[in-house]
Amino acid sequence: MPLQKKDFIEIEFTGKVKDGEVFDSNVKKEIEKLHHGHEHEIEAKSFVFCLGEGMFLKGIDDFLIGKEIGKDYEIELSPQDAFGNRDSKFVQIIPMKVFIQQKINPVQGAMFNFDGRIAKILSVSGGRVIVDFNNPLAGKIIIYNIKVLKKVEDINEKIKAMNVFLFRKNFKFEIKDKKILMEVEEPFVKFVEMFKDKFKEIFDLDLEFKKFEDTGKQPKKTTTILKNID
Repeated sequence: MPLQKKDFIEIEFTGKVKDGEVFDSNVKKEIEKLHHGHEHEIEAKSFVFCLGEGMFLKGIDDFLIGKEIGKDYEIELSPQDAFGNRDSKFVQIIPMKVFIQQKINPVQGAMFNFDGRIAKILSVSGGRVIVDFNNPLAGKIIIYNIKVLKKVEDINEKIKAMNVFLFRKNFKFEIKDKKILMEVEEPFVKFVEMFKDKFKEIFDLDLEFKKFEDTGKQPKKTTTILKNID
């Protein structure tokens, strides 16, 4: 049966720049190439998502609806359907004092995390640092090789996939009396509540919370260098 919107599916995927290198994959052999020389083995993880709900690139969503399970597909995405076109408004000047306050020495070509936004340093001159907040893949044609492994039917696996996508957390939960009872740390409750209607729409289950205190310390939000680019 062809895939439909709101179907949960598990896929293997590899994304690469057209005529360029692989930038993302959950296929073991491709991951080994990406992390060649890494001292620890990188695990290939399954990827489950709901079609038509913005959990993957829109161009992938649109393509897979109506396709078949168990087949391999190669999808070419224009920048508009992938990571967008480059936008000059995302190239900004940041005063050097901002980096000094964070005890960072800005270097041309470095990537850094600035309050959750990834940027590349284009140049450093005097008291000014020019940074580019465009996605590194913006403006590029992207090729995805995708194999649809299966349609996911287990409700627990579906809810887990939603939690990881929406909250980047694998909250504990149970299904009881047409409700999803989810254990959520106090600071996350209001944020998770925003998605109650989405859970109802997709799963036809009400979302309720079992609050508990998170005793772990929250890390401070800082600017950090991620890597250098030659």
